[in-house]
This record gives sequence, C-alpha cells and structure tokens, in this order.
Amino acid sequence: MDEVNARLFEIFLEVQRGLPRQGPGNNECTLQALSLCTSLPDSPVILDIGCGPGMQTIALAKACRGNLTAVDNYDEYLEILHQRVTEAELMDRVKIINADMSDLYFANASFDLIWCEGAAYIMGVPDALKTWRPLLRDHGVLAFTELVWLEENRPTEVAEFFGNEYPAMTNSSSIKDMIQSAGYEIIGDFTLPDAAWWEDYYTPLLAKLPTLKQKYAEDAEALAIISMTENEIECRRRFGNSYGYQFFIARKKHEQSR
Repeated sequence: MDEVNARLFEIFLEVQRGLPRQGPGNNECTLQALSLCTSLPDSPVILDIGCGPGMQTIALAKACRGNLTAVDNYDEYLEILHQRVTEAELMDRVKIINADMSDLYFANASFDLIWCEGAAYIMGVPDALKTWRPLLRDHGVLAFTELVWLEENRPTEVAEFFGNEYPAMTNSSSIKDMIQSAGYEIIGDFTLPDAAWWEDYYTPLLAKLPTLKQKYAEDAEALAIISMTENEIECRRRFGNSYGYQFFIARKKHEQSR
C-alpha cells in the first residue's frame, strides 16, 4: 500500500474506530442464527473469521460450551477483542489469532462451526465458500451474513450507490445457489432487522462524524471519506427496504453425497 492509500485507509479506520461493531448486526441475530445450527456437538469447535472487535465472538462463546478461535488481520480490533474476552473471563475458551481469511493455516476438518458476520465479501462469497469448506468436519456448519438486494425494482440512487461501492452485490436466491453449488445444504436464512443496522453501528457512527468533520475541515480527502459514510447512512435511511444483510446457515455435505 503506497503512502497516500495508507493515509486514506487510516482515516477510514479512524471513522470506524471505537464502534461496538464494524458493520450491521446484534447479539439477538447472532443467537438466532446459532439456534439454526442444528446437530452441533455439545461443545463445538468454532472458527470466527473476520471477527473484528468481536461482539459476536463474545456472544457465541457465552452461548456455547466449546472452544472458539477468532481470526482477523487487524491488530487494533484484536486488542479490543482481547480486552472483551478478558473482561468476560473467557480466556480459557477463546483463542485470538492475526491471520488472513484467504490463507488460513488450520488443518482440514478442524471445526464444527465456521462463523463470519459481514466479512465474506472481502474474498467474495464463492471464494469464501470454497476456501473455508475443507476446514469444516463432515456435516459441519457455516453461518455468514452477506449484503443482498431485497427488491427487484430498486430506486436509481441506491442502485447507483451500490453499483459503485459493491458491484458484486446480488440477491438471496443467487447466494443460495452459490452455497449449494459449493457443496453445502441450506439449513436456514433470515434478514437482519433494521435495528441491527442502527443500534450498534450507524447510531454511534453518526455521533462521531461532527467531530471528525471539524478535525478535518481543511482536508478534502478526509472529508470525502466522511461524506461517503454520510451518504451510506442516508441511503439506508431512505432505501432500507431495497437491501439488507441476510444471515445464511448451511451444512457441509458429505463428500460422497455431493
């Protein structure tokens, strides 16, 4: 990453810094998805990929008796998660690792459950499904969220916004086809409620922006990043019925049944 892009990335991180979550979601949705992960062992071995500061990591660890490995490649998020794990007294069951989600070194068939909230898009869903599948034991479960279109007829403004920001975005039906083609059977799915966008993400993010705008009042590049964030939030406020995050829960098929 060159010096200019590194600076812009740091400003982006500053905008996101200190939030309870780094994207839409809440503990209620995490636990609802976990309830759909049927036939897991009593003490499942769990991998949380792209864990960020780990709100969902803590929720999973509290809800399950098994061991959990949380993976992200950004140290600042992992430090926050380490503090959360310590405060929750979960150090004996949660392992935190700095690693790239596209190049995980775990042995095949290491996990009963792979979890990924809001991060599979980084690799692209098809690549994530393919890359992570060998890490699951036979009939292991993958649970992940992905941004999808909820309506076929989309307002021009929101279509243009995501056409620029996430051109790979598709609908729930297409994601399900990807899941099945990659060797999984779908257990269930549901759309995150609007509250999951606002309570732990957009509302605290909005509260930060006036101070950042004042700090970077003479910095056009920083203001552009802040403006993009404001546009994203306004897009959600105006067109939230058109798109959403979908939780997908799928079980790995046995090799002979593919």
